[in-house]
Amino acid sequence: MPELPEVSALAGFVAEHAGGQRIVGVSVASLNVLTTYDPPASALVGRVLSEAGRYGKFLDFVTVDPDDTDRPPLHLVIHLARAGWLRWSDNISATPPKMGGPIALRVRFESGGFDITEAGTKKSVAAAIVTDPLQVPGVARLGPDAMGGDGTGLTLDTLRTALRGKTGRIKNVITDQTVLAGIGNAYSDEILHTAKLSPFATAGKLDEAAVTRLHDAIVSVLSGAIARTAGAGAARLKGEKRTGLRVHARTGLPCPVCGDTVAEVSFADRSFQYCPTCQTAGKLLADRRLSRIIK
Repeated sequence: MPELPEVSALAGFVAEHAGGQRIVGVSVASLNVLTTYDPPASALVGRVLSEAGRYGKFLDFVTVDPDDTDRPPLHLVIHLARAGWLRWSDNISATPPKMGGPIALRVRFESGGFDITEAGTKKSVAAAIVTDPLQVPGVARLGPDAMGGDGTGLTLDTLRTALRGKTGRIKNVITDQTVLAGIGNAYSDEILHTAKLSPFATAGKLDEAAVTRLHDAIVSVLSGAIARTAGAGAARLKGEKRTGLRVHARTGLPCPVCGDTVAEVSFADRSFQYCPTCQTAGKLLADRRLSRIIK
């Protein structure tokens, strides 16, 4: 799943390549991708891309009417879900993509354009065309941004407030977008490893030292990922993400900090990784999948 650093880099890439250009075509190739109907997708045609940014893990493409500056901007807000991606092409086809294929949405500019693609059969990528991003329910529900509202970093006080009273496991709490916006499965593993915290620790019971370590880890891990992905082409971003991971998706490999074997906890449709020595005092966390096998 694209998380805050990748979404930020994708927005920057599109802004660099299409900023100031008119949209010359929009093709909807999935029945489920567009969650709004008024205004229609065709309303974007003729508009100019003025900005590209994000809200948590939502992409936000801001378009304006160059011929009527009194008309309000229209936002194309896209959530890439678990298996979505933005694929840029300098020579994108003017032929609309086939319905039901891997391409859900195509946006063409005067020069180049992008496809929103989704792998697999579960279609969760969503796009909305609105005058205010807060009209998108997922955006309206977002908690404070994990990189701060101005992108300079989350404050310690904001994190304290976000965790206060939370009875869930810290792994689940910091990936809850209503608590903190932008962190997903991969970077939460990296953050908790850097902070030396068990994924199963109760969020609201962390002491001040642990909250401070968590805060510092959020800022350093996400800032580092943003620095690595800045300026990278859309096609390279997935690879760039993998190069910076120390525990996530590295089950069975040595921890780069202590050398212990990276362990995994698996669920029905996902898994997470951690280092027993760095994070859980050498103890292996309960894995329901393995427990069933052992029984």
